[in-house]
Amino acid sequence: MIYADNAATTKMSETAIRTMTELMQTGWGNASSLYSTGQKAKEYLEKAREEIAAVIGASPREIIFTSGGSEADNQAILSAAALGRRKGKMHIISSAFEHHAVLHTLDKLQKEGFAVTLLDVHEDGLVRPEELEAAIREDTCLVTIMAANNEIGTIQDIRRIGAVCREKGVLFHTDAVQAVGHIPLNVEEDHIDMLSASAHKFHGPKGVGFLYAKRGIWLTNLIEGGAQERGKRAGTENVPAIAAMAAALKEVSSRREENTAHLEVMRDRLIEGLSRIPHAALNGDPKKRLPGNVNFCFEGIEGESLLLLLDDRGIQASSGSACTSGSLDPSHVLLAIGRVHDVAHGSLRLSLGEDITAEEVDEIIGAVTEVVAYLRSFSPIWRDLMSGKREFIL
Repeated sequence: MIYADNAATTKMSETAIRTMTELMQTGWGNASSLYSTGQKAKEYLEKAREEIAAVIGASPREIIFTSGGSEADNQAILSAAALGRRKGKMHIISSAFEHHAVLHTLDKLQKEGFAVTLLDVHEDGLVRPEELEAAIREDTCLVTIMAANNEIGTIQDIRRIGAVCREKGVLFHTDAVQAVGHIPLNVEEDHIDMLSASAHKFHGPKGVGFLYAKRGIWLTNLIEGGAQERGKRAGTENVPAIAAMAAALKEVSSRREENTAHLEVMRDRLIEGLSRIPHAALNGDPKKRLPGNVNFCFEGIEGESLLLLLDDRGIQASSGSACTSGSLDPSHVLLAIGRVHDVAHGSLRLSLGEDITAEEVDEIIGAVTEVVAYLRSFSPIWRDLMSGKREFIL
C-alpha cells in the first residue's frame, strides 16, 4: 500500500506515540489542580507550549491550545471581527480558495453586516501582494490568507503579505495548517499577528492544535467555562495529546531541510511522469508549492472513479480536501484558479510523505497512467472530445 494523502492526515510518528502513551501514565492529572499530580501535568503542558512557541518564533504566552485548525481559524477571525466592530471597521480581506473553516466563518460574518473581499488567486494559485494592498480600505480590520493551500499546495508570499498588513495597521491571520512543520515560518519575521495549526498534519494526534495570537490581541472566547488557557479556551487540557503535538512538531521541524530536499525530488519526478499523460495539467505553480504536493486534472474522467480504481491498486489519494470529500460539487479551489467544472471534476491530489521512494513514485505514475486510459476508454465525454464534437480544454 502506498499512502499518498498526507494533506488529509499524517500517520502519527513513533515519537508522538511514545510521548502520548507515556503521559497517559505520568501526565494524566488536571493541569489546573494545585496538588502534585496536577502540577506535574501543568509542567508538561507548559513545556509543550515552550517547544511549540520556539518553532514559530513566538512567546509561550502567545500560544493557545485548541481542538485543531478549524477551531483556531474560527477564534482568530471572530476575535479580529469583534475588535474591528468596536472600532467601526467591518471589512475583511481573504482569498477565494481558503479552507472552508475560514470561508464559512466569513459567510457568517457577512450575515452580521461585515463586508468581505475575496482576492483572486490567479491560474498559478498565488495571491498578489500588490492586489492585497490595493484592496485594503480604511475600514479593513483583518486580512486572512492561508500560508499553503490544502488542495493544490501553493505557498503564498506570507512575509510580503504580512509586511503590507503591518504597514497598513491591519491584523494579519494565516491558516498555516498545511504549512507548519513543512516550510519555514517565523511569526515575527513574517509579520503574522495570528496563526492556526493542527497536530495531525505534522505527525501528531488528531483533535489537538494551537492558535498563535500576538501579545495584545484580545481573543473572543468560543467556549465559555473554566479559566484554562488564560481564560481564552475553557475545558480541561488534553495534556498527553498536547505534549505529543509538541514532540511531533519539534521532530519534523528539526528534519525539515532534509525532508524538503527529498520530497522536492520525489514531487518533481511525479509531476514529470504525470505530465506525459495526454490532456492533463498540473494545478498551481510548479515550484511555489509544498514539497510533497502534486495536484493534477485529467480531462474526460471523473475523479471519484480514479480514486476508487487507484485504491484497488493499493494507492491511497484524494481528489481534494478530505473535509469536502462527500460533496459532489467540484473543488472551489480549482474553480478559483480558473478550471472549468468538467475539468475540475477530474482532479487528483497526491500528497507524499517523507518516506516515499522513487520506486513508489514510479508505481504511482504507472498506475495513474493506466487507470486514466481505462476510464477514458468508455467515457462518452472522452469519445466526444476525440471525435471533435467537443473541444479539448487541457
